[in-house]
Amino acid sequence: MPPAVSPDHTLARLLEHNAAAHPDLPALSWRSGDDWPTLTWAGVNEAVARLAQGYASLGTAPGDRALLMLGNRPEHWLSDLALVHLGAVPTTVYGTAAPEQVAYIARHSRARVAVVEDAAVAAAWEPLVADPGTALEFLVVVSGADPGRGHLDYAALAAAPAGDAFEHRHSLKPEDLLTVVYTSGTTGDPKGVAVTHRRMLANLAALDSLIDLPEHAAHICYLPLAHIAERVLGLYLPLLRASHVWMCDDPAELVGVLRHVRPPEFFGVPRVWEKLASALRAGLAGLPGEQRSGIEAAMAVAAEHTAHLERGGPVPPDLARRFAAVRELALTPVLEKVGLDRVVWASSASAPMPPEVVRFWAGLGMPIMDAWGLTESLGVATANTPTGGFRLGSVGRPLSSVEVRVADDGEVLLRGETVFDGYVDAGGAVRAATDGDGWFATGDIGRLDGDGHLWITDRKKEIIVTSGGKNVSPALVENTLKEHPLVGQAYAHGDGHPYLVALVVPDRDVTPVWAAARGIDTGGDWDALAAHPEVAAELERAVAAANARLSRAEQVKRHRVLAGEWGPDTGELTPSLKLRRRVIRDKYAAELDGLYED
Repeated sequence: MPPAVSPDHTLARLLEHNAAAHPDLPALSWRSGDDWPTLTWAGVNEAVARLAQGYASLGTAPGDRALLMLGNRPEHWLSDLALVHLGAVPTTVYGTAAPEQVAYIARHSRARVAVVEDAAVAAAWEPLVADPGTALEFLVVVSGADPGRGHLDYAALAAAPAGDAFEHRHSLKPEDLLTVVYTSGTTGDPKGVAVTHRRMLANLAALDSLIDLPEHAAHICYLPLAHIAERVLGLYLPLLRASHVWMCDDPAELVGVLRHVRPPEFFGVPRVWEKLASALRAGLAGLPGEQRSGIEAAMAVAAEHTAHLERGGPVPPDLARRFAAVRELALTPVLEKVGLDRVVWASSASAPMPPEVVRFWAGLGMPIMDAWGLTESLGVATANTPTGGFRLGSVGRPLSSVEVRVADDGEVLLRGETVFDGYVDAGGAVRAATDGDGWFATGDIGRLDGDGHLWITDRKKEIIVTSGGKNVSPALVENTLKEHPLVGQAYAHGDGHPYLVALVVPDRDVTPVWAAARGIDTGGDWDALAAHPEVAAELERAVAAANARLSRAEQVKRHRVLAGEWGPDTGELTPSLKLRRRVIRDKYAAELDGLYED
């Protein structure tokens, strides 16, 4: 059982408890070739003690800032905890951050030490160590450190014998900073969100009470630890639950890790669920007709079962029996293909989930429990739960640690013990961001229904206002377009224009399967396939189908198909896979302008 969380505890208390109560339980595993080396909780405690001494040998002191730019690997996880136990304040920087963003965070944080992946990554940091505008003194490199370039070898720090530095954990206070999380910067410079031990522990207690999972449940840590969701689910919550964390350093290997671990819970941002759904759809499309029809019939039973659970009422016995039968015979084998057959808690957040994707997973008997929150709310502020009624499409009810109110203009406001203390300014002080009554304005537009479920409809600053004065939610339009399986990404545009246009990116998993079923062969040339007349015609039909469900002001009058896939590396998505609207607007300005030409 997790230890009782007290207001005077810190995160260090949780590791101390686990090392004493569960010394031999597995805590952290990572892939090394074909093997999965594992540290127990006693092993984690020892490794953290050594690393704390190693970082202290660099002069790292309580209150000092430290930056980590590493993938999901054990050195990242252990270094973060070691710095926390030392009283320092770690911040993870997105591996896909642009050089100017890295430089901004280095200057703003006043960090003295940075820990990076390898010598190639270090090359981008070396000028910052010499930059008088930063406080950087030490550059620790995990793989391939080059002393001639001023690198310090991580292995040497990790080999330090445990000493007095680790004992600072007993001097930590609940009001001390646990971390500073920089927002992903969809607009403007990233903001440093101050997170204290006290507020994070309150968040963990609220999350732990939300869902009943098996004790010491496995968690796959694959999203960037710069993302507040993974930082909570993959680092802090496992400390409370004494979970077993499996590190997945390469998102392309996620399905393989899922198959290996078969976890009881899985969190994915909408794009992850979309891609997993696309992979399963592609597999189902290739099945013989009779087998595919049987699975589709089973999915209809599961969808009916989900509808009863959603309303919170009892499931009729006959339906319960039919669902149990089809789940065992037809649906579980499908979920096994992506390692999700044991999941009892499937969740998503960060951006709206296309309704068609929601329906697909519900049809597999695994409804995705949407949650909502921000970095400023330490992640989850509201969530759906499998019991007591949920609403697919909503983001659920508020956690016990937070209040939600909708302002007169539709903006969602938050107040409570899991709302952050404020933003860290360039001098290190924390600047409050709430009003006189403690309410934080989230920037999201939404509504509360009669059962207390919150529905998020858009971002306040992203509403499109047409030249005719109509207010349009781009997310609504984009998600309606993405209900067609061939549409992987979509961007709606029209601020100040008489009508909306859109950029459409075909789905790279589904489109080749769809094309093969119609005898379309472009020899593996993706650009040729994306431009194929039959693909273009199907996407025309997809836009027409979306328009049939949208109001006149929301309808897309013209669109352009783009072959290139959008991602953090190409700039169109944030590291948390949300659209960077300004980047897309600027990068494809010529294409967008062309859609308004006669």
